[in-house]
Amino acid sequence: MRTKQELSTAIRERRRAALVVNAHSRRGRRLYDTVHARLRAAGFALLGAYPVDRPGELDRVLAEAAGLGPDLLVTGGGDGTVGAAARLLAHRDIAMGLLPLGTTNNFARTVGVPLDLDAAISVLTDGKVIDVDLGLIGDTRFTNHVGIGLSADIMQAAPPGLKRVVGRLAYPMTGLGLLARQRPLAVTVRAEGREHTFTTHQVYVANGGFHAGRPITADATADDRLLVAYPVGGPTRRGLLRETARNAAAGHRRTLGDEPFLAVRQLWLDTDRPARIEVDGEPYGQTPVRIGLDPNALRLMARADSPDH
Repeated sequence: MRTKQELSTAIRERRRAALVVNAHSRRGRRLYDTVHARLRAAGFALLGAYPVDRPGELDRVLAEAAGLGPDLLVTGGGDGTVGAAARLLAHRDIAMGLLPLGTTNNFARTVGVPLDLDAAISVLTDGKVIDVDLGLIGDTRFTNHVGIGLSADIMQAAPPGLKRVVGRLAYPMTGLGLLARQRPLAVTVRAEGREHTFTTHQVYVANGGFHAGRPITADATADDRLLVAYPVGGPTRRGLLRETARNAAAGHRRTLGDEPFLAVRQLWLDTDRPARIEVDGEPYGQTPVRIGLDPNALRLMARADSPDH
């Protein structure tokens, strides 16, 4: 494995990259040709370039692109696409380049990659390689979050056409329809020798600092060796809606020391009945589940002024 500095130098000097764009993501299909042209204009020698139209082919195409031996694997898409690339590249001598083309782009926001396409490409040309933590649910790595309860039901129910038309508003619109028949969960979290119990419609465990395109807290990052577990609201539907609105409005002002956040390195989570789980916006399975961390697992091209621990 090269050092991060050596890999940064190789990317700047050799410009050897491969490109994978999820053409099913909100902007992927529309922007693929533009992304390809602008990377070439920026001096990148593309060893391979792949628009992925079928979600079932994403893992295979990512593996094929990595097998070409690039210094940088440029991934365009949403959080699900980014998560798939991160799982492939964990602990490998290839940096991930991130082009946020999805609906909420939580991981890009967490690591400070601009949402504007030209600015994101500038990060690939002028940035540096850092390493960030990945979460672990069972044996599966994730970049941003695990959602248990209502969000997992929403992810399965939100129509792709609606996401393309209204973006991240598709999720609350779908959620309002599901909430009328949703029953709260009794949740037990065991971590660091303590047991925490609460009743809620929704609980998240985050590796990063953003959810649904909004900040979770002012001080959560993907490079702090911590997971952040927190319920959204209590047992009532009104409480869920009130707390969701509060989180959206006040996330940037709250810290990990505030209620209801639990900041730990690993935890065990169970519910009174099996509850669906989504991981970075993709279906995973059901509770109970163990969630932990894989520190500094992913090498990522980030802004030149990005902190790196």
